[in-house]
Amino acid sequence: MKTTAGRRFFLIGGGVMLLAAAGWLLLSLNHWTFPSPGASGGPAPAASLAEDTIVMMFPSGSYPRDFPLVQAEINRYVSSKINARVDIRLVERGVWWEKTGLLFASGQQVDLMFTAGWMRYADEVAKGRFLPLDDLLANYGQDILKTLNPSVIDAGRINGKIYGIGTNKEFASSKGLVLRRDLADKYGIDLSSIRRLEELGPVFRTIKENEPGVVPLQVRADRSPFTFLMQYGLFDMLGDGPGVLDRNDPSMTVVNLPETEAFARYARIMYEWNQAGYLNEDAVTNKDPEFEAVKAGRAFAYAESLKPGFDRQASRDTGMPMTAISLTRPFTTTADTTSAMFAITRNARHPEKAMMFLNLLFKDKYLLNLLNWGIEGKHYIKKSDNVIDYPPGIDAKNVGYNLNQPWMFGNQLNSYLWANEDPDLWDRYRKFNEEAEKSRALGFVFNPDSVKTEIAACLLVDKEFLPAINTGALDPDRTIPMYLEKLKAAGAEKVIREKQRQLNAWLASRNAGGGAP
Repeated sequence: MKTTAGRRFFLIGGGVMLLAAAGWLLLSLNHWTFPSPGASGGPAPAASLAEDTIVMMFPSGSYPRDFPLVQAEINRYVSSKINARVDIRLVERGVWWEKTGLLFASGQQVDLMFTAGWMRYADEVAKGRFLPLDDLLANYGQDILKTLNPSVIDAGRINGKIYGIGTNKEFASSKGLVLRRDLADKYGIDLSSIRRLEELGPVFRTIKENEPGVVPLQVRADRSPFTFLMQYGLFDMLGDGPGVLDRNDPSMTVVNLPETEAFARYARIMYEWNQAGYLNEDAVTNKDPEFEAVKAGRAFAYAESLKPGFDRQASRDTGMPMTAISLTRPFTTTADTTSAMFAITRNARHPEKAMMFLNLLFKDKYLLNLLNWGIEGKHYIKKSDNVIDYPPGIDAKNVGYNLNQPWMFGNQLNSYLWANEDPDLWDRYRKFNEEAEKSRALGFVFNPDSVKTEIAACLLVDKEFLPAINTGALDPDRTIPMYLEKLKAAGAEKVIREKQRQLNAWLASRNAGGGAP
């Protein structure tokens, strides 16, 4: 039984039933969501009955203490702009798929939903979960169209229609780690010369031997140095399902990732580090953001996708001085241009207002920064027109609003910069985007519809094997052959052939049109 304010949940005959004071019996999906105001999906409060309520949903690693205050201010402001309220629902990342799967099955309202190329975007479109946005964008998204490069908008197209609107941010990344600078300095560790993952082994050994209670490397089953290198670090994943391109291979041959030498090599490194005790013991099951362990003084380093200024962002998130080490060159893929998007779902009740709100996040600097950083004077103070800092007595560890997801919303280049950040950061973002190596398959979007059964079967195999491989929990020399055998039985080769067929057709159309592949 789970009790929340004003509600009791009972498990009866395998179903979850909600007994409310009014006696209504409703299906509840919200026990997997952080407790946010208005998250029941029920009637709006009486004061707002004349307004449309937009439901916005996105994954978050935490539920900020002052989130209700910020949402109330968002609603006060948005009501004056588009006569609407926004019911923002934060969903724990670890239960995102269970939550959203039940949501679509039940028909529960959600207007705006976060999506991304790395979050099964094409598969969600193939399932019919998102609405085409071309007309809505043309009618209500003028500021989006003014802000985003047409190539970024086109990256959200599948079968000629737009289903997701990307955030205006960096469109490239390098893969690496962020580490506590204070401990590196304490032990005279030179991080500036490290270029390969294996070179971090001696660093982690030093921390392990000298800092009891501090985990050298904090990882999760879905986030480790291994996952970052495999997924868009050394390879272009080409969308959902098996089949990748080696970024250094010009042949444009789609290969099975677990069969590559790099997969086995880096899996062995993770296994060696796990055996040496360099990783957190709950690596396979832990779902908390890695920076939280550093923030609590329990960890030294974690893996990330890097971009200009990320070391300062990590320092702000953890409350400790952090240093970033890049292990790959900056790389732009279709997944990077679709790495943070919002879609309007088939369950939307107010698609027009949803697009209006999304447009505001590109146009309205006050609203964007309210969502990003909270309320001025309480959660931050302005040092200048575009620079903020914590109020006196407040820091990253005790601030009441620490969503820390500015990369997710609207025009990030309108977001305030923190006092410890480079004031030229947004110019560095633009240069970073321009100079990054471009994938030979940039712009290719795989349509998984014809092999969705095989992809679903392969995903189940991934869930069985990858958590242990990603965290080095099992010997890869024994585990990878079993993983490959089950992938083959699930239809991986059929998916790879289909990716190759679609990629070849895309290349042919590009060449026919005079575009370089």
